[in-house]
Amino acid sequence: MDNLFSILDQQTELVVDLQKKLTSIPALGPKNGGDGEKEKAEFLLAHLKSMGIEDIREFKAPDNDVQCGFRPNIAAIIPGKNTDKTLWVISHIDVVPPGDLELWTSDPYTLVREGDTLIGRGVEDNQQGIVSSLLTAQALIDHDITPEINFGMLFVADEETGSTFGLGYLVQEHEELFKKSDLFLVPDFGEPNSEMVEVAEKSMFWLKIIIEGKQCHASTPDQGLNTLIPAADFILRIKDLEEIYDAENPIYDPPRSTFQPTMKEANVENVNTIPGRDVFYVDSRVMPEYDLDEILDTIKGFGAEVEKKYGVTISYDRTMYEQAAPPTPADSEIALKVMQSVKKVYNNNPRTVGVGGGTVAAFLRRKGYQAVVWATLNHNAHQPNEWSSIKNTINDAKVMSDMLLA
Repeated sequence: MDNLFSILDQQTELVVDLQKKLTSIPALGPKNGGDGEKEKAEFLLAHLKSMGIEDIREFKAPDNDVQCGFRPNIAAIIPGKNTDKTLWVISHIDVVPPGDLELWTSDPYTLVREGDTLIGRGVEDNQQGIVSSLLTAQALIDHDITPEINFGMLFVADEETGSTFGLGYLVQEHEELFKKSDLFLVPDFGEPNSEMVEVAEKSMFWLKIIIEGKQCHASTPDQGLNTLIPAADFILRIKDLEEIYDAENPIYDPPRSTFQPTMKEANVENVNTIPGRDVFYVDSRVMPEYDLDEILDTIKGFGAEVEKKYGVTISYDRTMYEQAAPPTPADSEIALKVMQSVKKVYNNNPRTVGVGGGTVAAFLRRKGYQAVVWATLNHNAHQPNEWSSIKNTINDAKVMSDMLLA
């Protein structure tokens, strides 16, 4: 193992070269104003073939919103001593738009290197994961090392806009690719200290609440029905949900469900008009043991009280609604393997955690697969001047290698 780690330590230029080529190929889904991931996938396919990997498969998810008519997903497998079991490392090909170019100090799609730091759109999210898995594969092939189990690399589309054409498509349409004994690592969440191994998610839903009354001039309020007052009353009631659904689990931060009024749409444009329509939104991150339908019924119960008190009409629109997938057990094989290898490489104290939002691992967990989300990341994904660390990319590859050979 020390020899393999030494080999990986010498791969700085390969990291830079791969990141440079990947960054130069924008891979934006149509919802983000792009034409999909085809060109980037073609680069990866060519690179995997040049490495000498024989088992390479492409899965094309039909999508009429891109010119080629499909969204590409790639699976590549290096056989292990035990060919009935695979460690899958799942990275996504697509990136988000660069945003305001004035906030960038360089062209987002031209890699800039500053010592250990690489700057460009996608270098952390999720090209660091892509490159770490490719480094691992290259080291195994170049030095004729057969891992204990198969090493599978999965490069998926559409992660940034829902995964309908990515991992969601594969799990739904090509589940024959996986075995229940397989292990899944998604290198798309983590901390700079490498210690957070994500195994669980809260349920999540966004609710739009529309309150209808009657608009009128502010000088004659009795002729209208002011909706801002019942909206304020309703907003104050939302906080009561945290007392009703009060289960806690220290694996999460915060360790409880959260219900937060967030965005409010504009109602009227001038001070002397009483609004006849008010709209606000609630962001809910819910402990997985609670049923979202039950919580929605409780909110509607609050709304019925507000309707009765003020004479308004209230309607609801679920803009996002996702019941949490079953967690990966903290003592599962994949969680224990990841933490053991992370501790070995980074000499730290990794721990399992839960998060407040969804990850692509949920697609696997709902089907009964063991999946964790981990990487060594610096929390600058989606930001201007996105950057990643060469050292972290190599060390994450060591973790993957250790998991395959231990």
